[in-house]
Amino acid sequence: MTSKACITGVGMVPFQKPGKSESYDVMAAAATRSALADAGLDYDKVQQAYVGYVYGDSTCGQRALYQVGMTGIPMVNVNNNCSTGSSALFLARQAVESGAVDCALALGFEQMQPGAIGAMFRDRVSPFAAFDEETDALVGNPEIPLALRYFGGAGKAHMDEFGTTLETFAKIRAKASRHAARNPVALFRQEVTADEVLAAQVVWPGVMTKLMACPPTCGAAAAIVCSKDFADRHGLDSSVRIAAQAMTTDGPETFNAHDMREVVGFSMARRAADQVYEAAGIGPEDVDVVELHDCFAQNELITYEALGLCARGDGGKFVDDGDNTYGGKYVTNPSGGLLSKGHPLGATGLAQCTELVQQLRGQADARQVEGARLALQHNLGLGGACVVTLYEKA
Repeated sequence: MTSKACITGVGMVPFQKPGKSESYDVMAAAATRSALADAGLDYDKVQQAYVGYVYGDSTCGQRALYQVGMTGIPMVNVNNNCSTGSSALFLARQAVESGAVDCALALGFEQMQPGAIGAMFRDRVSPFAAFDEETDALVGNPEIPLALRYFGGAGKAHMDEFGTTLETFAKIRAKASRHAARNPVALFRQEVTADEVLAAQVVWPGVMTKLMACPPTCGAAAAIVCSKDFADRHGLDSSVRIAAQAMTTDGPETFNAHDMREVVGFSMARRAADQVYEAAGIGPEDVDVVELHDCFAQNELITYEALGLCARGDGGKFVDDGDNTYGGKYVTNPSGGLLSKGHPLGATGLAQCTELVQQLRGQADARQVEGARLALQHNLGLGGACVVTLYEKA
């Protein structure tokens, strides 16, 4: 491997509710142009592109990028469920660090439909068949949409073992709203209190209210990934680099442990985080700011423990002590996270990247984490893949 890859440009479009956004190709082209402008780079300098989306026909990436330029470069379309954006970034980083290219584009977008996400191809075995069977056996409640049963079931397992309360999850959602109120590109910017979260529509009695789940969202985000030599030759900002990155998939514990926390990727995330900490020569205590995959408030709490931000079982205390926000040990999801910023599946990982790059550059305005030098990103896709990335300020 050569020197670490730099993130020299980031860009995104404000996320919108389904039916309110522009077409996926328009959003994706706009995010790409924004990242190029942020870098100060012409598109013809990009040598490869990795383009992520979950819902769409093949070669949607080409459709989007042809609006930016038709330069004949290799384009790879990527689909890894909710970790798709970070999977595209993973591939772009590998291409740069291996020396295969000097400059690559990672792009992610999604044009979603209202309502719970579901399978599109019903004439073949579902990739979630084993996950669904385990969820049926562990939590039942077939009348509840599967995504809610996955993550609500994981939260319930934490409640059952450690006495975690529903109010703790409500506090996480309220924290997300306070952070999002400072973010001009967040979808939901209205602050809500923990009491208001608890008073929202109940989707699983005693386990989850509607405000604890992220909304289906449309949007796009992009990053320019370069070698240090390329950045220097073209006068680009190389102050933020990827210090370490890992992608993991499911291990046998996903089903053998008979624990919903494992079904939704606890150990998958823990392994990725451990690999990143070891590669970078740091511990979780060294991290300043975190963007993690809070598709549900329940998953945010579980992920605190998977990433080592607190000990297993201490997630509730971590929240109660305010160690997940400004003034605490870590600022988690300063963007507002998926809960408030929105979750366009293919774009989420690159929107997280955008937020953390801005934090390390000192460009996050009212959201700025003072003195941030190390930033951790966690992006999870069931089925499964987890990407954990550590960014550092040079």
